[in-house]
Amino acid sequence: MSAEVSAERRAELEERLHAVRERIAAACTAAGRAPGEVELLAVTKTIPAADVVALAELGLRDFGENRAQEAAQKVAEIRERRPDLDLRWHFIGGLQRNKVRVVTPWVTRVETVDSARLAAALDRAAAERGTPLPVLIQYSVDGDPARGGVDDAGLLDLAAQVTQARGLVLEGLLSVAPLGADDEESFAAIAAAGSRLRAAHPGATVLSAGMSGDLEVAIRHGSTVARVGTALVGDRRLTSR
Repeated sequence: MSAEVSAERRAELEERLHAVRERIAAACTAAGRAPGEVELLAVTKTIPAADVVALAELGLRDFGENRAQEAAQKVAEIRERRPDLDLRWHFIGGLQRNKVRVVTPWVTRVETVDSARLAAALDRAAAERGTPLPVLIQYSVDGDPARGGVDDAGLLDLAAQVTQARGLVLEGLLSVAPLGADDEESFAAIAAAGSRLRAAHPGATVLSAGMSGDLEVAIRHGSTVARVGTALVGDRRLTSR
């Protein structure tokens, strides 16, 4: 593993983690919700393994990665050097079908299922790993295919296909508010999509919505997972200072 983080970096991460948790707690209070209703998912793309270990030692367990190969190497590095850490790994980036088997051996949940073909590939890989694979459906607010996600018209059809896959467990929905769009309208649409999904599949209770810049709005609209990168770890880096 890369060198351990410096005392300065550890102190920075601790301060940032405290601030993010305070924001989540304040947003929950303002929305009349209990802080425990919203999980913090640390987005650690391009963040070195040493930073992940430091955050884990500060009490975090859930980490989100966007790039299959980078994530696989990071997970393997941490497991080799720190097998005592019981971490949960979430894949939150666009996933190509030819990368599925890079991800499924170590992932706790895949959160960007946006097509029947990807669901089928994950189902086959789940059979190979021998344990069911929890997934979220990625929902697109505006239907822009460039950003990934399934739109309103296809949401419930895809959900039905996921639930019919023997190796997959549908746990809910992930979405991102489009850049430049009104946050209130975007998260209201995401909340409505989550409600439709739960009405058809009552076990799909996870609503992963909100990031560093908009988590307060997302929590007000019912988010159960805040995916936080920049506010937690600072500027993206390839090595720890």
